[in-house]
Amino acid sequence: MKAVVQRVKHAHVNIDGQTVGACEQGLMVLLGVAADDDEVDAQLLCQKLCKLRIFCDENDKMNLSVRDIGGQMLVVSQFTLLADTSHGNRPSFIGAGDPSHANALYERFVEMVRAEGVPVQTGSFGASMEVTIINDGPVTILMDSADYRRGNLKK
Repeated sequence: MKAVVQRVKHAHVNIDGQTVGACEQGLMVLLGVAADDDEVDAQLLCQKLCKLRIFCDENDKMNLSVRDIGGQMLVVSQFTLLADTSHGNRPSFIGAGDPSHANALYERFVEMVRAEGVPVQTGSFGASMEVTIINDGPVTILMDSADYRRGNLKK
């Protein structure tokens, strides 16, 4: 699973002019599910994301997690994070999970985040969405569950 994580003051997602998900201070997460991702990938990414210390403490140091600040998450599926641009100029999405697999794992990831005590709202899987954010910092971090599986990063 790949994620683009943005620390936000506010984010919302609209479909056909209607807001379907929003969050105030917290994290905007664009989540891509690969064909070979499974529940272990979702769990590893969830645990790391919920503990990620990217919010400032009283000394203006990034030392607090989304849970520590009582923040929220807005999680939006985004298969384009799995784009392969290594050949030619048109991206290939062959590495992205098929819709039924990707949606099931996306929904499972959201459940896991909720189980960690973080309020979550979502977009609508497969829909054409408009996402609006007010990035705080700006702080934007790329995450990949494959890094945690290989042990390249500390849990």
